[in-house]
Amino acid sequence: MIGFLQVIIYLLCVYLVYKGIEIFQTAFVSTAQTKTKATGIVIGIASRVGAVVVGIVAVIITELMARGLEQNLNNIPKLLN
Repeated sequence: MIGFLQVIIYLLCVYLVYKGIEIFQTAFVSTAQTKTKATGIVIGIASRVGAVVVGIVAVIITELMARGLEQNLNNIPKLLN
């Protein structure tokens, strides 16, 4: 069951990174004024970096939780031999 949760979290992290790239691309191709466009590009780059960082942190936390759950399940006494 934890494997399904990991796959879903991985997919959400990939989606988050793609949304960060989409925000960056939207700001990059904007036809707004130069100052506004520069601000949009900075926000786009920040959102892209933030999305990657949040994705990496979510993957690390998920792996740690799965590893902890696996170790706890190995400590359960065997009821049926």
